[in-house]
Amino acid sequence: MSNKLHIVSLGCTKNLVDTEVMLGRLQNYTMTDDSTDADVIIVNTCGFIDAAKKESLDTVLGLHAGRKKESVLVMAGCLSERYQEDLSKELTEVDIFTGVGDYDKIDELLAAKQSRFSPEVYLIDGAERVVTGSTYHAYIKLSEGCNQACSFCAIPSFKGKLNSRNLDSIATEVEKLVARGYYDFSFVSQDSSSYLRDQNITDGLALLIQRIELISGVKSARILYLYPSTTSLKLIKAIGDSTVFHNYFDMPIQHINDDMLRIMKRGFGREKTLELLSAMKALPNAFIRTSFIVGHPGETEAMFDEMVEFANNFGFDRLNVFSYSDEEGTSAYIMSEKIPAKIINARAKKLGKIASDVELKSLNKLLNTEISLIIDGESDEHEFLLSARALNWTPEVDGEIYVNDREIDEELTYGKIYRARITEISGTKLLATVVGDA
Repeated sequence: MSNKLHIVSLGCTKNLVDTEVMLGRLQNYTMTDDSTDADVIIVNTCGFIDAAKKESLDTVLGLHAGRKKESVLVMAGCLSERYQEDLSKELTEVDIFTGVGDYDKIDELLAAKQSRFSPEVYLIDGAERVVTGSTYHAYIKLSEGCNQACSFCAIPSFKGKLNSRNLDSIATEVEKLVARGYYDFSFVSQDSSSYLRDQNITDGLALLIQRIELISGVKSARILYLYPSTTSLKLIKAIGDSTVFHNYFDMPIQHINDDMLRIMKRGFGREKTLELLSAMKALPNAFIRTSFIVGHPGETEAMFDEMVEFANNFGFDRLNVFSYSDEEGTSAYIMSEKIPAKIINARAKKLGKIASDVELKSLNKLLNTEISLIIDGESDEHEFLLSARALNWTPEVDGEIYVNDREIDEELTYGKIYRARITEISGTKLLATVVGDA
């Protein structure tokens, strides 16, 4: 059998980890960027909201249209899992369907040309991954599933309840990656602050922090996707006290109005949310990212205005804006008081402008300061500019810094941490001069 492989990973970084597990099982294949020349095409889909579902379907159908005869097209992941019965019947273009439970069996499914949906979600435990996109940074999955009951989210319906990885399993994976030269890690899950609660441990992330700090070679780490009602002041302090984990807080609060938070079934109101955010903000060099949903059923103009005021004035470093997506299987799906699409779009546009202003304010705070940054390579902008990011930022999420000068004699090395002075800002890009080793 020929063995050229083309693979597409859509959606979140958790999906990316699963894609890397599949790559680990298919190392006898030769990767190709040309899907028309591939013998096997795999799309790891996202099924979270309408826009992601459409992108997944469009990608599958687009790849089918251009693929060569006798090639095998595989549809894997969340969308395939969520709509497995309908897609298996209707999407005849696909040769193999699989969901979220068999990433480490992809080689077996290909050999048998067999679709399969295991009843359990796949949880990494010793699987070899082929980390993509970086020689020094890797995402580490903490758990799968979620015990929250947010009104707008369908994830628990197809990924099930919280299922945390064993702490030793995570530490072993990090140790193996450190041995391969990786030193920067982002820990991810649907609800990271609930890690180990399914094992009756309430301070799971604090234990994780302690364990990772014992691993020689880990220089930098951050935790993504905290949930307000399971994030404690104790956890925030543990992050603040850490010598390895940055004061980086990615906590999607989704709204700030008390009534809307209750309707969304978020478990926390404005006062408690603000208490957590203020504790984060008080830490030195804190970086706070959040997200908001606009247009949820029942959102009044006054509720939206309260969110706009808060987003504009709290002092976030980054914020994402999502338009409400009506998802079957969620409690919001059957709610009355649906917001017209025209109003949702107008609100998203207004809050999106604030998100841009928020980022610009955060970037301007770094002007004329020294930071630690990592150089990734040449920039796409110009051959004389190097692409870098601040050490505490999440790769490909929080932005890009252009290095355009250096005050040291040695040639700059990709993947190395340097001290740099931020000299100016151009649009949303910071320009930096390397001044020494970190």
